[in-house]
Amino acid sequence: MYEEILKRLSNSKFRSSFKLKTKDILYIRNKSLRTIQKHAEEFISKRIAPADIKNDGKQTPMKNHPVFIAQHATACCCRDCILKWHGFAKGKLLTPEQQKYIVGLIMEWIKRQL
Repeated sequence: MYEEILKRLSNSKFRSSFKLKTKDILYIRNKSLRTIQKHAEEFISKRIAPADIKNDGKQTPMKNHPVFIAQHATACCCRDCILKWHGFAKGKLLTPEQQKYIVGLIMEWIKRQL
C-alpha cells in the first residue's frame, strides 16, 4: 500500500536523510510497536489533523521521539508537506481515513527502520 510513496520519499535527499538512531530503536523495543502507534495516533490527531494549526510548519520536533523522525522522513510533519507529498488539503480537518493513512505510513517507515 505504501510502496510507491516510500519509493518517492527515498528519492528525496532531505527525506531520505532521516534514520532512527540506536536510542530510538531501543525506545521502540522497550515500549512496543503498539505503544509507538498509539503515540503516532495522538501526535497526528492533536498536532497535524486540525484544520487550523497556529504553529504549522514548526509543530513537529526533529528529534526526541521516533515518531517525530518518521514524520519528517514520510513528509507527515506539517500540512504544507502533507499537501505536497500526499495531496491532503490544508485548512480542513483531516478525516479519520487520512489520519489512518498517515499513521500507517509512519508505522511502515518505522518497521522498515527496525
